Amino acid sequence: MVVTRTEQRNDKASGLDERSPEDVLRLLHEAQIEAAASVARATDSIAKGALLAAETLAAGGRIAYAAAGSSGLMALADALELPGTYGIAPDRVVILLAGGIEGLNRLAGSYEDDVEQAARDIAGAGLGQGDCLISISASGTTPYALAANDEAKRRGLKIIAIANNPDVPLFAQADVAITLETPPEIVAGSTRMGAGTAQKIALNLLSTLMAVHLGHVHDGYMVNLVADNEKLRERAAIIVSAIGACDIAHAKQHLASSGGSVKSAILLAAGAANAKQASHILEGNQQRLRPALSELKGSLGSR
Repeated sequence: MVVTRTEQRNDKASGLDERSPEDVLRLLHEAQIEAAASVARATDSIAKGALLAAETLAAGGRIAYAAAGSSGLMALADALELPGTYGIAPDRVVILLAGGIEGLNRLAGSYEDDVEQAARDIAGAGLGQGDCLISISASGTTPYALAANDEAKRRGLKIIAIANNPDVPLFAQADVAITLETPPEIVAGSTRMGAGTAQKIALNLLSTLMAVHLGHVHDGYMVNLVADNEKLRERAAIIVSAIGACDIAHAKQHLASSGGSVKSAILLAAGAANAKQASHILEGNQQRLRPALSELKGSLGSR
């Protein structure tokens, strides 16, 4: 039997339970840093995955996450942030977890072995050609994730697979394979630690670059955010003020005129006649703010 890297014990953990609390924490922290560093070696494949996900959404498709256990928590954290942060419609993001949401009460158990449920989850979500699956498994051998890949491939989805071991079955069906070669865990097999940290970082990078491709990030600002609470409404006003070169009071007025659309409010601040014109310019530029601003400034300059 071959023991995968994610199941091996880190040699630095010898005598761990006899060490001082400070020494244990130092080792755990150093292992987390080393795990995080593994992501840097996967940036090329992460970039390919981000482009594939962005192309899927731009073409009207959906992205789905499929995972079990700790990997499922990483998937859930990434997926749930997309609508609020980048304005991606909730119905364009699908979350498939072994055991379902109810299974979060007990991450360990037989859920991750339920291959029939994985196929049913893909089918039940109505996923098909034009959609993209992001499957995640630390070991790269989780039955639920593998079965999700199989069903996704059968239905014509594109697949981005993320694992912490190289050359694993999870990559067999993948259009993009992202290998995060994290070191063995200080607590052997506890992939919620180093492996999970690397997965969280990789997913953050992938989804953020995806949003950049979609035109939802401009000069480091989240210009497609959904401002549905007071903090985010203040953030939206700050963004409009910074990019549109206007004061906060006028930024809030433009946001009110645009129905809360940050991009349209920025165009209003830049000289668009009304929200309808701003929306029309954005639509003509695939909702990308920078070319929309260039078009607006060109039209204003030609008058």
